[in-house]
Amino acid sequence: MQRPARRTRLIVAAAAALSALGPTGCATTPDPGTVTVLNSATDAAEHDANQEFFDRCAKPLGLRVEQISVPADTVASKALRMASSDSLTDILELDGSELPQFAGTGGLRPLNEIGLNTSGFSDSATSLGSHDGEQYGVARSVNSLALLYNKDMLREAGAEPPATWDELRETAKKLTSGDTYGMAFSASPNADGVYQFLPFFWSGGGDEAQLDNGRGEAALELWKNMLDDKSVSASAVNWNQQDVNDQFVAGRAAMMINGPWQVPVLSEQDEVDWAVATIPVPEAGQDAVPPIGGTVMAVPKNEDGPERERNAAKILNCLNEEENQLAWGERVNNVPTRAAAAGRYAAENPELAPFVDLVATARSRTAQVGTRWPVIQDALAGSFQSVLTGRSEPGAALKRAQSQAADGEK
Repeated sequence: MQRPARRTRLIVAAAAALSALGPTGCATTPDPGTVTVLNSATDAAEHDANQEFFDRCAKPLGLRVEQISVPADTVASKALRMASSDSLTDILELDGSELPQFAGTGGLRPLNEIGLNTSGFSDSATSLGSHDGEQYGVARSVNSLALLYNKDMLREAGAEPPATWDELRETAKKLTSGDTYGMAFSASPNADGVYQFLPFFWSGGGDEAQLDNGRGEAALELWKNMLDDKSVSASAVNWNQQDVNDQFVAGRAAMMINGPWQVPVLSEQDEVDWAVATIPVPEAGQDAVPPIGGTVMAVPKNEDGPERERNAAKILNCLNEEENQLAWGERVNNVPTRAAAAGRYAAENPELAPFVDLVATARSRTAQVGTRWPVIQDALAGSFQSVLTGRSEPGAALKRAQSQAADGEK
């Protein structure tokens, strides 16, 4: 689903509220032994799983944790309302791409100031929680994208999982037959489509800070060539990532780009024997550069005193101990962010090991452009939509995207 412009404005407004109010407190001060968390765990199973881990960490400390869970697309507006009434929670859990909007205002506490141990985390995970060189958020697990494939279809076609772009195009052609396409991806004009385009754009040398640097065109050409080959459905321009998975499970796609959040659905069905491989790259031997995704937990500055911030940090330190990270990663099919826990996760879940490798080379969408990302995301979406629908050539599309991004940042 496309993020509406209102959503971006709310994020900015919420961040501005944090800045305007300075350190936040509570209109009605909560029990000093209670740590409050604002998150998006509205699904009952997810909420209960979170509470289990919170309780595991809180009880030995003589604390309790209370979750306030709202839909993911309303976390920012909820934070705005809470900040306006001096009732913002002790821990704020945000999508990693939203962190800069809040951190840039000075309303969040740098983690090193409250005793949070940030050593041993992967570089990509640290980047996800950082803004302007300072770490404000910690992710206990992260996700990215990989190539998932139908083992039976590849075996019957005498094909191996493709490792390069040329192999991907040829293998997708070989696997296309009848009502089954060789490849599926989301090219929707929103966050889903951009997330799936970035591994190709970045691996080919594309630069989100300079969309028209000439090196992002090859990724657009690859996507357009596969569409012209009819090895990718023209409906990809409307599919979100769940639609892509639905096509794969239904046997209408032999390969797809998707993330570990699809593992529960894939594991529950028995029609498709599936496996995971790394994302193909322009030339053999290169590392794929996918985006890193997930949520980060941040600590708003709190006028009720440093004790509340320290209690929040104690909870976060516990959640991010190796054993807890590993257990959480296995619960939610995401990769732990501590290197030691990630290594154990790969060893204990070998079928998902490619996700661990890909997370190691993944990048944060906001690391280079910070708060400018929403505008750049929209411009990048427009570029591949115009190319895939035949309205523009790659070079012209990215020049237009760069101009659009520059205008949107003014």
